[in-house]
Amino acid sequence: MNPDKPDPAVTADSGARPAVPVPELGTPVAEARSAQVVSPIDHEHADVSGGWLRAATFGAMDGLVTNIGLIAGVGGAGVGAQTVVLTGVAGLVAGAISMGLGEYASVRTANEQIEAEIAKERRELKRNPAAEAAELAARWIERGISPDLARQLAEDLRTQPDEALRMHVREELGIDPDSKPSPWTAATSSFVCFAVGALIPLLSYLFGSESLWLALGIGGLGLFVVGALTARFTRRHWWAAGLRQLLLGAAAAGATYLIGSAIGVSAA
Repeated sequence: MNPDKPDPAVTADSGARPAVPVPELGTPVAEARSAQVVSPIDHEHADVSGGWLRAATFGAMDGLVTNIGLIAGVGGAGVGAQTVVLTGVAGLVAGAISMGLGEYASVRTANEQIEAEIAKERRELKRNPAAEAAELAARWIERGISPDLARQLAEDLRTQPDEALRMHVREELGIDPDSKPSPWTAATSSFVCFAVGALIPLLSYLFGSESLWLALGIGGLGLFVVGALTARFTRRHWWAAGLRQLLLGAAAAGATYLIGSAIGVSAA
């Protein structure tokens, strides 16, 4: 027996772990292990910046809730189908215009405020770059970056004015200056989707039905579907998000129905 070679039996009895052969470079096993180490991680995030898809989804939801409430209210008052349709169409037009204008004004104002703050930061960087670099380094040090590295990175940024401005805006304002939403896109998507949402509970009336409960049932189905779509932003279970929106819409419809019934009875 070779004295330099350990006895397998002795190795097993001693409790030591047997040596595992290391695959040579270039072999399939080594390449597979290497691919596992360097493979990219799936790390995508949902859009949280308030873009057109968010405005569209919540615009449709608002349209559904608004017109379901209106239809339930006037239907509870005992009016005819023609009055219900007139009320629903008026609510659709007025609500869509209001949503579009409101979304445009909101996004436009937010963008103007961002631009004003970016301009202020640009002036400060030109007026006192050393102090701004020290402020940026201090923020990084508070987050746990070593002081020397933080100061070096902040000083290096001074040679790149555009990137320095972006970094200061992100760190101090918490916004990305390159990804501001378009007010026209947000307004258009909100206008159109509110109108579509508001149209859903009117469909049965437009096709000749005079049943209030059929219209409310169709509207409730629309609420569930749109609520389920919001799970894309919240990462909730789609059925839970849909059911929550259905219950909220049902509460709104129930309140307006009771008010409409009370007013209708007293007016009679």
